[in-house]
Amino acid sequence: MPCGAINLKDKVAVVTGGGSGINLAFAKLAFEQGTKLVIADLKLTDEGQRFVDTVSSDRVVFAKCDVQKRSELENLITVSREKFGIIPEVYIAGAGVFEPPWSSWWDDTEEDNYAQFQINTLHPLKLARIATRVLLAEKQKGIVLIVASLAEYMGAFAAPLYCASKHACIGFVRSMAELDRLANIKITAVAPGMVQTPMFTADPEQAKKWGYDPTVAVTAEIVAEAMIDLVVNEHPGGTCIEVSRSGTRPLGVWNIEPLTSVGASVPQDVVDHNYAHLTAIMNKEREAAKL
Repeated sequence: MPCGAINLKDKVAVVTGGGSGINLAFAKLAFEQGTKLVIADLKLTDEGQRFVDTVSSDRVVFAKCDVQKRSELENLITVSREKFGIIPEVYIAGAGVFEPPWSSWWDDTEEDNYAQFQINTLHPLKLARIATRVLLAEKQKGIVLIVASLAEYMGAFAAPLYCASKHACIGFVRSMAELDRLANIKITAVAPGMVQTPMFTADPEQAKKWGYDPTVAVTAEIVAEAMIDLVVNEHPGGTCIEVSRSGTRPLGVWNIEPLTSVGASVPQDVVDHNYAHLTAIMNKEREAAKL
């Protein structure tokens, strides 16, 4: 039978990227509902450290984790067993990056792999596989919730790798809907638009580049509330919930009405700013071809 609702009290939730932003906001809300937490990240922000330091240590543990490494994702199961004596039933694949200069299709600084794709796409897929295997072995129901993006339903010339990484996540979630019926394990996603997170607020250069506007962004807490809803209520596997200034709604598989709220489209001055940089790259590469 389908997984259905999950009561978070006394359950363990693994939260990758839990050191800040949306995922830290989810951890705080889940904690209030009685959840035990394995917060996984490369490091904690000051806010994340305060949370870990001030809550009951018998319900929260921080595990340093590079989500690009499968062994470190698998170790999160071990941490849960050792700390809480049980496996996690909730897996939040939240770690992600947005077009950093060290992993960009346009800047092209990498040789063999795109780290952005490793983090945004392959880590959720690996975590989902690890979770599925351990839940089946323990004969438990559970949920994997991927933090995706509205970029998965759009394209952006200046951010093709990010958009592709999020498109792939939704393709995976759609493909895994049957797992809910067959194994009581549901794989879902939340797709926020622009969010007030350190990804923008702590990096003025990125904020300017991408036209971050706090008046049209949603808070991390609003996204986290939608994530809690996906876990504790009877949303079926394959569900993807949009979170924007327009509110929340499940996104359909086929025809999807476009957003009409403020912040749903990229302002022209932001497009012009990014295109100038990309045009310069292309012009440079045209000149190089003549040598």
